[in-house]
Amino acid sequence: MTSFHMDVAITWTHPTLVTTFCSSNPQEVDFLFDSFIKDSAPALSLVHAGPSGSSSDSNMSTQRETTSSEDHLLKPPEQTPGLPRVKQFSPGHVRKLGQTRKIRHRRDFKDEENPDEKACHFKELELKPLYKELLYTIAHKMGTSASTEDFADRQLHQYIKEALTMTESEHNSLMDKVQNAEPPVYCLMATVKEAKGILGKDVSGFSDPYCLLTILEDEEERRTRRSRAKASKYVVKDAVSDDEIYQTDVKQQTLNPIWNETFILEFEDIVGASFHLEMWDKDEEVSLTQKLEEFTTNFSSLSRIIKEVKKEKGTDDFLGKIVIKLQDLHCTEDNWYILEPRTDTYPDRGQCHLNLKFMHKTRDDTLSPGRNAYINYCGILQQFVLSYISKQKSSTPWKGELCGEAQTLLEHYATQNDLSSFLQDLAKWVAYSKLCQSIEVDSSLLLQQLTCVEYHWHQHELPQQQKQELGDSLHGFLHYGLHLVSKYRDVFPPTPSATPKLHTLLRILVQICKTQAFQKMNPADFQVHDEVADAVQTGTQEWFTNKKGLHQPMTKEPSEIISALSRLIEEVRDDIKLNKDVWNRTFVSAVQVDVFTAVYEKLDSLLATEVRETLSQMEGHIDQGLANSLFPVYLSLQVIRKDKAFLQKSIRIHFKYESQLQPLHSGAVPIKHSSSAVDLAACIQPVCDLWEQMSWPDPEEAFMLMVKITEDVCKIVVTYCHSLKDRVRMLSKNCDHGSAINMLCVVVNDLEYLRSVLARLPTQLNWAGLRERTQHVIGESQFHNTLPLQVQQAQGILRREIRSALETLSRKLNTDIETHVRGMSTRKRIPPKSTEDAATPLMRYLEKELHYMNENLVQENFNSLLTPLWNNSVKILHQMASEHSQQEGLIVFCHRLLYTLQCLEQCFHGEGNGLPLNVLHSDEYKTLNAYLTHHSLSSRHLVDKFLEGKIWEQRVIAGEKYGAVTLLTSYRRSDQRLRVEVLNAVNLLPMDSNGLSDPYVHLCLEPYHTFPLVEPCCTQIKSCDLNPLFDEAFEFLVGLNQCQAPGACLVVTVLDHDTLRTDDFEGEAFLSLKDIPGVARGGEEKDGLSFHPDAPPAQIRLPLTHPKPNENKILKLLESRKGEREIQAFVKKRRQREKQSKEQSQAQRAHFFFHPKI
Repeated sequence: MTSFHMDVAITWTHPTLVTTFCSSNPQEVDFLFDSFIKDSAPALSLVHAGPSGSSSDSNMSTQRETTSSEDHLLKPPEQTPGLPRVKQFSPGHVRKLGQTRKIRHRRDFKDEENPDEKACHFKELELKPLYKELLYTIAHKMGTSASTEDFADRQLHQYIKEALTMTESEHNSLMDKVQNAEPPVYCLMATVKEAKGILGKDVSGFSDPYCLLTILEDEEERRTRRSRAKASKYVVKDAVSDDEIYQTDVKQQTLNPIWNETFILEFEDIVGASFHLEMWDKDEEVSLTQKLEEFTTNFSSLSRIIKEVKKEKGTDDFLGKIVIKLQDLHCTEDNWYILEPRTDTYPDRGQCHLNLKFMHKTRDDTLSPGRNAYINYCGILQQFVLSYISKQKSSTPWKGELCGEAQTLLEHYATQNDLSSFLQDLAKWVAYSKLCQSIEVDSSLLLQQLTCVEYHWHQHELPQQQKQELGDSLHGFLHYGLHLVSKYRDVFPPTPSATPKLHTLLRILVQICKTQAFQKMNPADFQVHDEVADAVQTGTQEWFTNKKGLHQPMTKEPSEIISALSRLIEEVRDDIKLNKDVWNRTFVSAVQVDVFTAVYEKLDSLLATEVRETLSQMEGHIDQGLANSLFPVYLSLQVIRKDKAFLQKSIRIHFKYESQLQPLHSGAVPIKHSSSAVDLAACIQPVCDLWEQMSWPDPEEAFMLMVKITEDVCKIVVTYCHSLKDRVRMLSKNCDHGSAINMLCVVVNDLEYLRSVLARLPTQLNWAGLRERTQHVIGESQFHNTLPLQVQQAQGILRREIRSALETLSRKLNTDIETHVRGMSTRKRIPPKSTEDAATPLMRYLEKELHYMNENLVQENFNSLLTPLWNNSVKILHQMASEHSQQEGLIVFCHRLLYTLQCLEQCFHGEGNGLPLNVLHSDEYKTLNAYLTHHSLSSRHLVDKFLEGKIWEQRVIAGEKYGAVTLLTSYRRSDQRLRVEVLNAVNLLPMDSNGLSDPYVHLCLEPYHTFPLVEPCCTQIKSCDLNPLFDEAFEFLVGLNQCQAPGACLVVTVLDHDTLRTDDFEGEAFLSLKDIPGVARGGEEKDGLSFHPDAPPAQIRLPLTHPKPNENKILKLLESRKGEREIQAFVKKRRQREKQSKEQSQAQRAHFFFHPKI
């Protein structure tokens, strides 16, 4: 990106510039850089409100002492090497922006103080405290820097001596003080974020993980290793005392735990010390019976159960460990680390995500008393920047680079003092934004820092004092940038290298005003467009005044006065030309300011006043010679007037086009067509009237004239259509959303109106009468292929353009609809809303827009708009639902989308006045409705839906492919007992090698959340029988409300008993409890008891079924909800049934293949 050049030698050489900008009310600015600007470049000092030197970090509580903060401001010596000095100038352009901020006067060095005393004072109060902080940082380094080059302490000492201009004796003196200072408390800030793919140690296949953290010194680790005769279960606990061990929370039943817990671990010496993390599975003291209750489906976890029995109760399981030597760490690390095993039994134990950062818990505060870490960081950064720039001899813009020593020291200091990235980026923005006022800085650097500040503004809360400093910096740079804009003629001359820099400066000003930080902290209504326009106007006034003073007549002779006026007019003429040809493009593209119009109107007014005053002085003294000298003035004014004609032409076109699109109003009811379309239709009517008056006698000639008239009318309409479309496309680029919608509505109505005009053209021109007169000379096909075909082609063009405009309208609305739908997504950082509240903004927006469309579109176009808008709205909802990748919050989000879909359906249906239901209920709508219905339900409701589907399949099944089972069922409301008598089973499939089976029936009430306390029952096993007779009765104590709950059913499963392997699956059946006599609703109840006798039992024959694997969408959805144990157990059970069914089918096919006669 091209940087803008603010070179001092170019910018402030003009004498007028010496009288502007910097001596407005001085305000307190950053403690080091502002002082540097004051002495080395006073013309560029940043007007800046609020105390920036008293900022404090959110993690550092040290504040300034009771003495005035201004007494501790860093102030540089009189002359800074490597940077040019600039003359000071006075203010000339006071911005409205500055009126919103309080002015704080700062106490500066005395004017009579000589440069040597200033330099000494500056070094003593500011540079030496920073120097001691840097020496302390080097002496107590921890970790390696991110820099590719490693620097020894000697190299770092040499660098800071040069950067802070310290002598060898001063260095030795300050080094002695640092060596005698109190050493810091070394700490490692460890954040345990998450883990993935850890081992499952419990019977359920999951674990209850937690982490133990500590730092082991070298001596402690050796002593611990010697004291252990064998491997200990708790390495960390055996190594150090309990108060030096930190433990995370226990995460229940998961293999991918998330902690996000931070611990600060202290240590004495980094040499030989290592960071230890151990992950364990928490085991509670539970009995074998309780463990076996969890194990009800298969024997795949038998080894885990045996291990649980052998293990000592309450002993935790080892999951993995991480050991890192502190000397191998960088200052800050954020990585995934592999969990290492103690043995090679399970080498793959997953990974753990850690953020490790070295820091000083306490530091000696006597090194820089009265200052916190953020202030010191700002001072260090600015000194390093000044040192680097002073050594550079290149003329290219500075891009923010620093030497390796500076980067290393800044990283160590920020890390040791726990300075957040936000505060580091804030310090860089403040420094760089003021640095660009004295040297040429690459604009991408400023834009990058603005982006970083904007990003952190959304992520973190900034302390109030840093907020004040950020606001002051943004406001100050705006002041400075607007001042440069007012001087754009001199600062950015019309050259290929300077105009891109003006464009970049304007872009930065726009970007600042767009940032949330500026909008939050700016109480005034600040519009960058208006401020730039005001700056241009003010700068033009000053430029004209300067030019007028420069071309003052040397004498009072009339000829000399006219000559001076002529030179001034030539200056104005050239400036207007440059604004039109060069600068106007830059301002329009960057901030949409028509600088040519603004400058022309301003100079036109000023020049007119000047010419009028000059001619009034000449009144009564004009002779032939003076008249001859006035002729060049006239010619110059004529040239300027040509530019005015150009300006007026552009304005006239603009207003003419606006009148074309402006709807006509009659009272409060808008007429939905523009005046130009009405005028065009009115122009066609006289043509029709003239044709009727002529009554052309010759039929053949009349036909030829009619063809020409029809062709011309169609061409006029099509040309108007294309012209109107092009004008709308051009104007809509730079207008707001509402104006663009309004223009599109008028265009669509105009085109529809002209289409209706063409439809009436055959009647108005009496084509029927012409056809009768020409039927003997013109054939039917020739007549139809000329006149009607021309109108049909023109109408086709109009219809195509109408559809295109309606699609554009629909896209503009769809963009806003998508934005509102995205806003309904549930995130942790968004406060929860009710479904109605979340959908309200979208419905209000649609109600407003559709009401506007209904009022401003003719009915045909409004109906044509509704269909694509509805289809696109459904697509947007479907897309948003599919893109929501986070399982957490998906139910709430889908519930909101379902509610929104229902509201949209009512809105577009309009109680029968909008789209019909058969159009609304498209295939995509039905798919989306089913998807949202399922995904918005809780897991238990989905289980109910699944069982209801199984009950429906049971009712419609035809045939008894897998056999059947007969039950006798009833429900007694008197004692709330459900009685199920298993009578028999018939036509069962043979499961054993002898061609028979050993069947038994398993009865279970589902769903589990409705019947949590009801135990399943089994009949006795009938050996070698495919038509067993059971005659066994079972009773279940369940309430009537439970039986009438959604999805409540009796699951009847027939199994073949096997001794040495898992029982084979014969089939299953689902009986709705509502179909059992006594359960169906009826009769008055009180306290769950009915007032009529119990219903007699009913005999029911249920065909057995087999589940189809991987076909049920509800089951797949339940399977994706990993965090619910009850639901996962249900899914696991259903998948087992599917697997058994598949295995039995394969076995049956193999059996019949080898034994076809059986």
